[in-house]
Amino acid sequence: MGNLDFLDYYLDKELIAQHPIYPRDHARLMVVHRDTGEIEHRKFYNIVEYLKKGDCLVLNNSKVLKARFLGTNRKTGGKREIFLLKYLSNKQWLALTSPNDRVHVGDEIIVSKDPEIVVKVISKGEFGENIIDFESALPMEEILKYGEVPLPPYIKAKVNLEEYQTVYASLLGSVASPTAGLHFTKELLKQIEEMGVCITYITLHVGLGTFKPIKEDDLNKHKMHEEEFFISEEAAKVINDARAIGGRIVAVGTTVVRVLETASTRNHILKPYSGSTRLFIKPGYPFKIVDALVTNFHFPKTTLLALVGAFASTELILKAYNIAVKERYRFYSFGDAMLIL
Repeated sequence: MGNLDFLDYYLDKELIAQHPIYPRDHARLMVVHRDTGEIEHRKFYNIVEYLKKGDCLVLNNSKVLKARFLGTNRKTGGKREIFLLKYLSNKQWLALTSPNDRVHVGDEIIVSKDPEIVVKVISKGEFGENIIDFESALPMEEILKYGEVPLPPYIKAKVNLEEYQTVYASLLGSVASPTAGLHFTKELLKQIEEMGVCITYITLHVGLGTFKPIKEDDLNKHKMHEEEFFISEEAAKVINDARAIGGRIVAVGTTVVRVLETASTRNHILKPYSGSTRLFIKPGYPFKIVDALVTNFHFPKTTLLALVGAFASTELILKAYNIAVKERYRFYSFGDAMLIL
């Protein structure tokens, strides 16, 4: 599979949302029907009209951490930035350090003077991914409070962490928000549950690789990033029980899709799982367990758009995206939502 034009579309940069909508569930919702090709324009709170008793809504409960630290080299005073990628052990992390060519093993970077928090570079690895260690008397939970919200570069506005966090986030570990879930309010989730729709949670900690563009012209040559995830026995049972009675599995976000499809068998049974996934879902992929998808509008030529195109069809999705541009939908992390049925 070559040429990525089928994953490309034109976007007016003015449509890139800089702030979330309030209330959260008042964002616009484009409903795409795979069977008929029909496209509807609704509000997100109208999602209740497309769910029914027995369905199962699956959400990613990963919580965004303040992953970005700004500091200075203790010896030279030069400005440095540390971006946490993955927790290793104690106070050690895999992190990006920049400017990376000026960062050396043994460097001490002061990221807070009062209280003193110092980042020491332990080793340097490939692609600028280095092992760093926080030297501080504070526990790691306290240290993380001195970081900054790791907003995507296309969001220029000042945003607080709560705005970039889902209302149900509980397990710390993501460096980017699973943004499809930002549209839910606690009241909307309660309303959905009272309809007889079961709600359950999986965990996938979102890494930077989620947003990397596909650089190869051949999709089959793209190396998918690895992300850690967890499905409990309880969540697996809830999802399998819903399928057994004919309920639809409604995945909220591409992260949830990757988790469910990674841990599902060919017989459409979901297994409890703790590990990592490199699953790259692209057009032609045979879905095993996901029946409907809630997602945001994604960057062109990305693995996210490839997944959405695989779930519907690339023709239908690009048609929907071009309509969204014409209708002035809001795009990306704080943008509007799409429900694919």
